[in-house]
Amino acid sequence: MKLDIESGLWSSGRLTEPAPLVAVLEVSGAVLSWVVDASDPPVITFTDHLRADWLWRVVGEEGHVAVVEALRDAADGPARGVDLPGVAVLPGSTDTLRRLAFGHWLRRWWPASDRDGIAALDRAVLDAELAVSTVAAEDFFTDDTLDSDVDALLAPHASALNLLSTQGDPRVVALVDRCRELAEDIGVGWDGAEPARHRSDYALAAGAADGSRSATAIARGVSTVSWTAVPPGIFDAAEQTVDWTVVPAGSSVNCLVQVALCGPDHPAGIAAAVRCEDYRGTGVLDADGHAALRMHGADGGELPESRAWNLDWSAAEVAIGATGAGEPQHVRDRVRAFARNRLAAVSDSRLAAVSSEAYLAEVLAAESDY
Repeated sequence: MKLDIESGLWSSGRLTEPAPLVAVLEVSGAVLSWVVDASDPPVITFTDHLRADWLWRVVGEEGHVAVVEALRDAADGPARGVDLPGVAVLPGSTDTLRRLAFGHWLRRWWPASDRDGIAALDRAVLDAELAVSTVAAEDFFTDDTLDSDVDALLAPHASALNLLSTQGDPRVVALVDRCRELAEDIGVGWDGAEPARHRSDYALAAGAADGSRSATAIARGVSTVSWTAVPPGIFDAAEQTVDWTVVPAGSSVNCLVQVALCGPDHPAGIAAAVRCEDYRGTGVLDADGHAALRMHGADGGELPESRAWNLDWSAAEVAIGATGAGEPQHVRDRVRAFARNRLAAVSDSRLAAVSSEAYLAEVLAAESDY
């Protein structure tokens, strides 16, 4: 093992893959990272190596001592790489942690899409199994971390899990029974839990986007949602799911945006923006994924309809979510290919190794395809 320091943190390597391809798990004193479609050992980045009292389980007792002593000595000298010959991640020692990291990856990056035919994962079932698995790995969470919060995994889903347990699937019933016991142990309210609100709860209250969608179109086009720019569980993960149309609105124009949805959460309040030449429009989506963006010039004045007819709208850019975020299309394509292969492997009884470590939410999604 070789440790290098970057931004003040010692690490066993460096991953160059973008976020949608990396499964990450924060344990006590360190963050472990894996590329989801590769089989390499984790990259270990120490946030506080003295708090990583689980390290002997991963590199052996002698390896643990070697890491602590090497980083202690390195603290007294100039920052440089540290070679630790004979220290390596023991085979199989991080399998449980990798599965946990992968479960959190499923929550954030699973590319559910009605258009692409990639089944969504039941969030309540996934979070329930993650909660149980996190408790089983408690030796790695002697400190509170972002990924050790079992309460946050269970509390939003008690009502949904109770309902699912009445549908007769023995696998779900067993999982819910375990979660009910766990909730009692950690003090999470269960039987009187209020159901979590989902996108459908907001649909009737959401008004139509300002502007007539039947108006004469000055221009129209499509765009794609960048996954790293938006929260999970809202948008269809396919390409070109953003439809936009420029229409007259009085003496000015609006850009009407509609984004395809595929998830339990609602998009209300997520930013939407359009730019064409020197003109821009900004606003937020409503609960149905619609927005009406009034177009303005650099001087703040509205874009006149007469001028709008003469703009080259083929160069227009429409963005959803945080500005400056994004990933190349080939990354999204790679994640979709991985997801399809994963579902196929989970449903193939000949691939017992994949099926045995799959999450129940994956199994249910694979079964729903048949």
